[in-house]
Amino acid sequence: MIESHQDLDDAGVAAAAVRAGMDVVRGLYGRRLSRIDKGAGDFATTADVEAEKAILGVIRAARPDDAVLGEEGGQQGAAEAARQWLVDPLCGTLNYAVGNMLVAVNVALRGGAAAVGDPFSGEVFLTDGATARVRQGDTVAELEPTPATRLVDVNLDPPFPGAPGFRAVDLLAHPEFVARFRPRVVSTTLALAWVAAGKRAAYVTDGADLSRSVHFAAGIALCRAAGCVVTGVDGAPLGQAGRGLVVAADRETHAGLISMIGDRGEHRA
Repeated sequence: MIESHQDLDDAGVAAAAVRAGMDVVRGLYGRRLSRIDKGAGDFATTADVEAEKAILGVIRAARPDDAVLGEEGGQQGAAEAARQWLVDPLCGTLNYAVGNMLVAVNVALRGGAAAVGDPFSGEVFLTDGATARVRQGDTVAELEPTPATRLVDVNLDPPFPGAPGFRAVDLLAHPEFVARFRPRVVSTTLALAWVAAGKRAAYVTDGADLSRSVHFAAGIALCRAAGCVVTGVDGAPLGQAGRGLVVAADRETHAGLISMIGDRGEHRA
């Protein structure tokens, strides 16, 4: 039976919805699951669909008048509604399908609260739009970004809409990047939560307006609330005219990455 959750604030709803999705993802892990082909090598599994149903059940019970955009179910309610939830029930589907536990469950209220869940560690990273924290069991801690790890997660999944102007693989070959950072490829937006939590120094990906993406909205909100530097790959603010995403624990790390991204050609000569 679904609880109403109507007494929760928006951050509480986001966290409850993420936990519902996490339960499904964890419960179906390791089973042979049906795949739904989306074309171009992309697919969803039964876990994606069932996790989204569980998430929507929480949101509908708590905020029945709000619109929702789900990765699997699409738009429900007005696309330009004042309150719209963005739901990615299983980020890292390919990882999950091959038995890799590096996945995330993302839920965000556009322009407001958000949560990112790691189904296998049990961590729920959440923000009310002003503060950012992580809950694991009964323990709650504030998120503290730091560049100390020097680990930078880079999304290398195709397509590459910014090429030839920007290709993440070129960044990895930049001599300054090699000297200063260590690359990681997690292939899920869980890496964004890790930047906010100090487990990564930065995250870089290509793409169009990611601020309105079901995949990235929760992680972006979390990183902003934690005090990370968040821009497009050109250093400009995110928005419809922007592209890609660079999220860094501090301004020095961000400036270094933006400089390397802008330094096209010389290190490949």
